[in-house]
Amino acid sequence: MDVRRAGERYRGGDPEAGIDTRHAFSFGPHYDPGNLRFGAVIACNEERLAPGAGFDEHPHSHTEIVTWVVEGELTHRDSTGHETRVRPGDVQHLGAAAGVRHVERNDGDVPLTFVQMWLTPREPGGDPSYALVPDLADSTPYAVPAAGATLHVRRPGPGQRTGVPDAAYVYLHVVRGEVLLDGETLGAGDAARITGAEGMEAVAVTAAELLLWEMAP
Repeated sequence: MDVRRAGERYRGGDPEAGIDTRHAFSFGPHYDPGNLRFGAVIACNEERLAPGAGFDEHPHSHTEIVTWVVEGELTHRDSTGHETRVRPGDVQHLGAAAGVRHVERNDGDVPLTFVQMWLTPREPGGDPSYALVPDLADSTPYAVPAAGATLHVRRPGPGQRTGVPDAAYVYLHVVRGEVLLDGETLGAGDAARITGAEGMEAVAVTAAELLLWEMAP
């Protein structure tokens, strides 16, 4: 298990434009050849957008983009005609395939915080796809077959245990709260990269919210 702390994330974004980004993996000018990916995950960005701030239209390709809103409301528009509002508890999935363009903005009057995760598909090309799952329940995994990955959302209360999927690769991100995992205390923004997970559990020290990626070899 490799633990990466919130304070180790690369700072990015454009603070003057109301965009504050914290990157967990090598990204843009923060090139780190030893931190390019874990399993299928190539990015886990914590994004904070001030009211009115956002990312103008920009392209993606050969990437599965999964977004989890923590606070506020995200406005999404893309070149395939989707225009949606993503709220806390919703899972948004944009399959970029051979190419897609999109806009992401905070059109609300309160700050927006979201976690965006990028995964590499097993096969390149194809047509873009879009899915929005409102209020994903803890007991309902969200599969991303193109990347051989499944997202699990867990919200344990204080003292509760939650199982870590048995898998070749598991990426665990703490959205909020504090958990104990294999002797390590993890807080908001911390992450654990687990290889060959088997029979592991996370114990909530406080009420917590976790995102876990279960990935095949």
